[in-house]
Amino acid sequence: MPALTGKRVAFLLTDGFEDSELTSPWEAVSQAGAETVLVSPADGEVTGKNGHTQAVDLAASAASSGDFDGLVLPGGVVNADHLRTDAASVDFARAFFAEHKPVSVICHGAWILIEADVVRDRTMTSYPSLKTDLRNAGAEWVDEEVVVDAGLVSSRTPDDLPAFNAKTVEELAEGTHREQHA
Repeated sequence: MPALTGKRVAFLLTDGFEDSELTSPWEAVSQAGAETVLVSPADGEVTGKNGHTQAVDLAASAASSGDFDGLVLPGGVVNADHLRTDAASVDFARAFFAEHKPVSVICHGAWILIEADVVRDRTMTSYPSLKTDLRNAGAEWVDEEVVVDAGLVSSRTPDDLPAFNAKTVEELAEGTHREQHA
């Protein structure tokens, strides 16, 4: 039986996402048996920076972290910049940390986590241009392919997707993390 059978995973994004940072983890999580749900502040469908379109399953304003076992945050500069200014999306992402559920973030996706004030005292990576933003928000930034810190999986770029996908599936399979950060 696949490792994620019976799990429900939210992918939070909007227009301008990095296409492969949605499609590759979506496929990995789906193939591992999870139900995948696209959550967005956008209506109808979202379009990636390279043209991939996908239907929105649930509005961010109607989404509850309690209905999901984990969260994946694809990157893309435009996507990440818009998400961090959407209060419903920020609240939705923050709630996963309050519930100690696995969260995976890649590239510029970490901007919403900075806005949600959930990166303090965590070790993580991102696209290199976010290094100062993450450090200023209290995170320890490292330049590694994939970093796992108490259920938070982070990676830098699409080149890291194989490692990111593997750790995302692994953390989702492990489920809720009891370790808390101040």
